[in-house]
Amino acid sequence: MIPSVRRGRRFTAVGALSLALAACGAPGAPHSASGAARPALSAAPSRPPTLAPGPAGLTPVFRNGPRARGRTVALTFDADMTAGQGDRAAAGERFDNPSLIAALRTLQVPATVFMTGRWAEQYPDQARAIGRDPLFEVANHSYSHYAFTGDCYGLPDLPAARMRADVERAYAAFRAAGIPDAMPYFRFPGGCYDRAALRALAPAGVTAVQWDVVGGDAFATDSGAVARQVLDGVRPGSVVVLHCTRSAAPATERAVRAVVPELRRRGYRFVKVSELLTAVAGHPSS
Repeated sequence: MIPSVRRGRRFTAVGALSLALAACGAPGAPHSASGAARPALSAAPSRPPTLAPGPAGLTPVFRNGPRARGRTVALTFDADMTAGQGDRAAAGERFDNPSLIAALRTLQVPATVFMTGRWAEQYPDQARAIGRDPLFEVANHSYSHYAFTGDCYGLPDLPAARMRADVERAYAAFRAAGIPDAMPYFRFPGGCYDRAALRALAPAGVTAVQWDVVGGDAFATDSGAVARQVLDGVRPGSVVVLHCTRSAAPATERAVRAVVPELRRRGYRFVKVSELLTAVAGHPSS
């Protein structure tokens, strides 16, 4: 989970994800932005925008879109599930938040969901419903939700030799759940990465997506405080990190219902991460 107070780390955007599982989504037919069911398009989708490799061919890192090209903001939601936590789900603990996804649909808010492969295996119907809804896009949050650096908020360490395979295993889990076209975007568990992790993931061809606004919804019960933190932090081009977690982020839906109309009143337009990346890739100096 991402705490409300930022902490610095080398090569990382600030944030923390707990070992608690986080999940989101609810089964349903694909919807358009207006909420109406719509059939799948037969035309092949265009290639998703990505950033060029960083220095020395390292995985590129994206934190926010252009500041001076219109008031756009991307809400992102992490669907976390650590590989060893299946017993808790089997015992009846629920980590999904279908009411949050329903609220996004009702409010007609596009969003990017960073999903772990283990979560997609646990909730395949919900994963498929999110992945096939044109209002949303699914991106990679690793398979295992293990740490890609040492000392990452207590997450188990993932050896560098296994990092690329872990990311590719998540994409395989998405395909098995019925999401054939997950985006080539990756969010590091805990937001923790270093040069070795960027080097290890370079052959995977992904863009690492961090954020510039921490929602502070992890374990929060005061939705007003979460909403204020988001509203105080958003700037044009912002990427906001939140969670779709019924158990560990119970205030998120209420916060989103407050944030969305206020940001729209301020002139903001909600977009997916891919739209921000399109703007940056086309105007690298923005």
